[in-house]
Amino acid sequence: MISLKQIHYALAVERSLHFKKAAEACSISQSTLSTALSEMEKQLGFQIFERNNKQVLVTPLGQQMLEKAAHIKLQMDDLMKLGEGLSAPLSSNFSLGVIPTIGPYLLPLVLPALKTQYPHLALHLAEEQSHGLVEQVRQGDLDAAILALPYRCDGLLTFSFWQEDFYWVTHADDALAAKPQLDNDEIDPDRLMLLKEGHCLKDHALAACHLSGIAATNFSATSLSTLVQLVASGMGTTLAPAMALSQLVDNNPQVAKVALAEPGPHREIAFIVRPNYPNIRNIELMMQLFNQRLKFAQTGTKQSEK
Repeated sequence: MISLKQIHYALAVERSLHFKKAAEACSISQSTLSTALSEMEKQLGFQIFERNNKQVLVTPLGQQMLEKAAHIKLQMDDLMKLGEGLSAPLSSNFSLGVIPTIGPYLLPLVLPALKTQYPHLALHLAEEQSHGLVEQVRQGDLDAAILALPYRCDGLLTFSFWQEDFYWVTHADDALAAKPQLDNDEIDPDRLMLLKEGHCLKDHALAACHLSGIAATNFSATSLSTLVQLVASGMGTTLAPAMALSQLVDNNPQVAKVALAEPGPHREIAFIVRPNYPNIRNIELMMQLFNQRLKFAQTGTKQSEK
């Protein structure tokens, strides 16, 4: 009889195509993993993986088996979570992914309140780019993830809980820094610094300015904080979401923010979950709390600007 543990091991190898890495991910020895999968292949009557000293390949029959195995794992994960619905909300394990252009700015606002209101919640966080989080939610490796929309999440449910605009960030000495709003045609694309390819914030920011046809010019970075430091050094300008301004711009006298004239909101913040996820109530409660904390932070920012 094939066990769920063997299925878990096989799916780990499929993800990494590397027996040693899969064993480390499963917190077992490589020999234990290899023995379990060899026994599994013996029971099935065919090879799942072709392996040698250089690479691991999935066989055609193995691919079919792994697709069915992934479905079985999802069903079992959801079955195990059914009992959680009988306990108090947000009082057990919950795995949440968040993208790097949201996590550093949202999590400090919401985690203290989440811990206070739901002290028994065992929250496991993962930070990764959107495409990786979408796949982890699909595979059941994460209960939910927080993304910026628009983004393709085919086959998943999206629950929006916040909307925000982008701001143009420039050096404080820039003549345009005193403007209340900036028109799209006033942004010099040759001085615009953006996140590197793969970050959805880059696409959202350019779309907000109708500049989708251009690419990052003299510099691209992996974090907003790096871009703002470059702006402070006079290297160019950038675009940043409202959520990041209090940390990156408002307390930095060397940079200034200017609202975009293009009507917003320029992006939505949303939870993504699988359609069959059994504890949607947990998502609803998190959305309410996150929305409250963001509104509170927004009100405080507006009062400080008066």
